[in-house]
Amino acid sequence: MEGVDRINAPEFERGRCLLGRLPHGKDLVAGVEEFCVDHCLEAAVFSIIGAVTSATLGAYDQKQQVYVTLQKREPLEIVHCTGNVSLKNGKPTVHAHGVFADIHCQTIGGHVFSETVVFAGEIYMQELLGTSMARTYDEQTGLFLWKA
Repeated sequence: MEGVDRINAPEFERGRCLLGRLPHGKDLVAGVEEFCVDHCLEAAVFSIIGAVTSATLGAYDQKQQVYVTLQKREPLEIVHCTGNVSLKNGKPTVHAHGVFADIHCQTIGGHVFSETVVFAGEIYMQELLGTSMARTYDEQTGLFLWKA
């Protein structure tokens, strides 16, 4: 159809599958980025299970084009955390979303930011080989989006 946007969907080959443990007391986002540097990963998808001692989550305000964040300074289970890795300014950059549960199994979720501190975490990382994924600023959305 003319005038309809198409989904940009480059193809990748599967590279290495890695299973690792995130360090206790480490920032989750920084820990994943360091994991990528240590294993020379430039593009990947991942999932994480475990627990955090605190979480910083957010949602994107599309009108103001800013993230609104919330900090939960209490122990939380990682119910589901998934994301991808691409390059921003030549360095691995994590984009993750997560759902977390408190001691009463009440959940909260959103974009995962730094200042989410790992209590115990296991990460499954699937390397993607092929087209380079580099994040660049998108003026329409105000976000850093990857482009193949």
